[in-house]
Amino acid sequence: MEVPAKRTRKRKQNVSYGKWGYIFILPFFLTFFVFQLIPLISTVYYSFFEYYRDGLTVVGPNFVGLENYKALLASDMPKYMGNTVIMWLIGFVPQIIVSLVLAAWFTDVRLKIKGKQFFKVVIYMPNLIMASAFAMLFFALFSDNGPVNSALMSMGLIDAPIRFFSSVLGTRGLVGLMNFLMWFGNTTILLMAAVMGISQSLFEAAELDGCNHRQIFFKITLPMIRPILVYVLITSMIGGIQMFDVPQILTNGKGSPNRSTTSIIMLLNNHLYSKNYGMAGALSVVLFIICAILCVGVYFTLNKDDGDGYKKKKKGGKR
Repeated sequence: MEVPAKRTRKRKQNVSYGKWGYIFILPFFLTFFVFQLIPLISTVYYSFFEYYRDGLTVVGPNFVGLENYKALLASDMPKYMGNTVIMWLIGFVPQIIVSLVLAAWFTDVRLKIKGKQFFKVVIYMPNLIMASAFAMLFFALFSDNGPVNSALMSMGLIDAPIRFFSSVLGTRGLVGLMNFLMWFGNTTILLMAAVMGISQSLFEAAELDGCNHRQIFFKITLPMIRPILVYVLITSMIGGIQMFDVPQILTNGKGSPNRSTTSIIMLLNNHLYSKNYGMAGALSVVLFIICAILCVGVYFTLNKDDGDGYKKKKKGGKR
């Protein structure tokens, strides 16, 4: 009876449980392959072809090489890319400043702010509102006969309604303000989590050494939360390049005035709407390359000091 027991023990030892991990992650890879990888390859493939619909006639696909990319560079694409960057900066610069200030306030134990949980919920709530609803709300508030103009005129601050949607600065400013209100709460929560991960002994030691609040913030807090700042900058930059719903709804898809609020994704949507798959594919590839270059550049630029310091320390240790 001992021999079967040994065989059973050997069989148990030879059972591989790793296959169950592959089985569980198999649905993800199947979904990624069908809905992301195949469309990505198809997009790159058709970017080298002339493929569009002219009325009821489908032209192509005819191989044209890099002609679609040349046509993009010769078009107004650089202008629309500039519009996107400007609207993103208008929203991101105040967003990161306000988020850093709020994160420093809410995590400072010396201030003893009451109701922190309430304020966290309030500042995060705009992030839960759909961008389309936000755009419709701003369209109603800042219209020529809207509540904002009515309030300003009743207080005697202006004599005639301000036409926000007829000026470049006004429309871009509203787009940036909406992006700021929608995302500063999420950024604040991320930065708060990063600051709370810093050991309090560092702040106590800095206070004992006579450092003031500004020195502690710029010499300890900012360097310690730099990985989260890199993450916030990269994700915000990708989201800014993909800006579509807010300017699309706010300007009714026209990018007025004078196409100054037409984002790069609105241009892509126009190509897709007109069934110009070749140009849409080329533009998608260009956007992918731009995002990759910017993200890699930001990552290595903001982490350059750590890498150099580590290398110097490593070399010193070898000596």
